[in-house]
Amino acid sequence: MRKLFVTWMAGCLATAVVAAPAKKETKPATPKAAEKVEFVIVESGEYTAGQEDPRLTMGIAQFLGMEPVVTKMTQLEAAQNPALANVDYSFLPLYLIKKTDAVRSKMEGHIKRGYVAELAEYIVVSHQTRTGVYTQKEGTKDQMEIFVMSQCPYGVMAENAVIEAKKKGTFPKDKTVRIRYIVNYDPANGFSSLHGPAEWEEDVRQLLIAKYYPTKLWQYLAIRNKDYRSSRWDKAMEAAGISVSKISKKFDTEGLELLKQEAQYGREYKVNASPTFLWEGKVLLDFGSASEIDGFSFLNPNAASGAKAAPAGSC
Repeated sequence: MRKLFVTWMAGCLATAVVAAPAKKETKPATPKAAEKVEFVIVESGEYTAGQEDPRLTMGIAQFLGMEPVVTKMTQLEAAQNPALANVDYSFLPLYLIKKTDAVRSKMEGHIKRGYVAELAEYIVVSHQTRTGVYTQKEGTKDQMEIFVMSQCPYGVMAENAVIEAKKKGTFPKDKTVRIRYIVNYDPANGFSSLHGPAEWEEDVRQLLIAKYYPTKLWQYLAIRNKDYRSSRWDKAMEAAGISVSKISKKFDTEGLELLKQEAQYGREYKVNASPTFLWEGKVLLDFGSASEIDGFSFLNPNAASGAKAAPAGSC
């Protein structure tokens, strides 16, 4: 009886398979259109350094998982918009992201940690580009400041480019250059620098040389940069005709005060990458954009061949 039951069940299943209608081919589902996110990018009308960074735009859009729709405005146009009238435009480009429930949900962690600001209608993303314009600052006309860490190979590369231009006589005679130092300082913990104490100690020495032996600073750097992590900085000073004892005596007093001022100056400009270039106290630049300033093409070693690519690394 059991065998007959099994045979009957098998027959039923076979009949069902034969009789079952063929499955219809299913068409692939149409991809769902990406949700859009609206950007208002407030740009500088004077400097290209203060205009949209497409990589940042796409990076934010990818983080949100949305497709960007970009509207560009000048600072004047944005300030005339009631929804944007009270925004801080001290640094351009400024990114404003139209706030929706989905956008705010994605950005909530950043808002809580203070990385971005929140307005009634927008999320404000400020000072996230390597280049930009400080609209309210004024500096020294025709001066290029180079922010470095004294033991950063890219910072040394920038200094060496200046040294070579001065040696060849191609450094612009109507312009000046000043080295600035990237260092952290707080009263409780003192100084700190990316490459350790030896780096900020070298910063101090270079600041003192710049003050007391200004005409010999670049001579010292030309020697020191050949082995910038060597502990024998005194040999480089002697070779440049600088008094080691004079610099050493001022290290713990005047030297440390000068470095505190550098730390404060760097904070004002929110500089943390070596090298960073600052033109006339208001235009923040990288290697590529700095080399486009008239007279500074030597910062791009490929400029002579007509290539646009410039060094892109930093510490």
